[in-house]
Amino acid sequence: MPAASAISIRRTVTVRNRASPSSWSRFRPGGRKDIFLVTKEGVNSPSQLIKALDERLAILKTDYVDLFFIHGIGGKARLDWPKSKELKDTIAAIKKSGKAKFVGFFCHDALKVEFLESVAEGKIVDAIMIAYSAPWTAPGARLNKALDACHKAGIGLVSMKQISGNSDQVLKEIPKHFPDLADRGLTPYQLLLHSTWTDHRISSCCVSMRHTDQLRENVAAAKGFAPLKRAEMDRLRDALLAAGPTMCANCDGSCSRAAGIEAALGDLARLYTYHEQQGLRADAREQYAALAFEHRDWSGADLEAARQACPSKLNFAAILPEVDRRLA
Repeated sequence: MPAASAISIRRTVTVRNRASPSSWSRFRPGGRKDIFLVTKEGVNSPSQLIKALDERLAILKTDYVDLFFIHGIGGKARLDWPKSKELKDTIAAIKKSGKAKFVGFFCHDALKVEFLESVAEGKIVDAIMIAYSAPWTAPGARLNKALDACHKAGIGLVSMKQISGNSDQVLKEIPKHFPDLADRGLTPYQLLLHSTWTDHRISSCCVSMRHTDQLRENVAAAKGFAPLKRAEMDRLRDALLAAGPTMCANCDGSCSRAAGIEAALGDLARLYTYHEQQGLRADAREQYAALAFEHRDWSGADLEAARQACPSKLNFAAILPEVDRRLA
């Protein structure tokens, strides 16, 4: 059985917390063993992971983490990383040291399908966290086939950014499509969690919890989980579309290809969402500035074709001028 099976825990929620394990232990002696600790770091080569992990451990004041992610692996030049000898040897060294039990990476750009395929072929990494929303996936889509291959290989799959982009409107829209929601004892957000867990390939979902009420809501959703039927997933998709999302969790680059340009339309929409709705203004501007000019330049794009090709039907004609105005 692949090592990743140890982290394939169903109906779980991963939450980022700034407190270090040492601060947890002060309140609960021996509490470290009850924490599944995940951290991340960006690197320019697989071998840099060893030094990066040591630096994270020093910051966290702990001897080991349970899962260590490469943050935002991204880019065509790195597509071979998940099946490279360098990464294989690096992960083996990290595990032998006992400083991390599992190693994986984040991916939320237009090449995530290609990265999933590379991972399934290489069978080196233990887990992947990807931007993903279950209601969007078509049965025969390349993304679905890539997810199937990774799941079959025993690789842990974690979803993130499920409803990023106009999420407040999404939560208002869902009850219109599910008038029986209150009778089910569910909030709109709990229904969204259930839709993610309905996909049996997803081990966990990473969400933001800002206070204990949200934590309780997530716990209750996990305890009361019931898989959604296909018709219900379709109704949820309709609700998400009606809300007018500003970010596509399942972006696979179809928008840019349909528009006939090199600009990373999905990334531009994601950074706009960070800036406008998530309060990450400095981070959004920094990431925008780091994009190559051709990945920012959407002039001449067929934006209606991009919208029709996008799984989330993003209104690029409205979003992209705001990107230029606010991030440039």
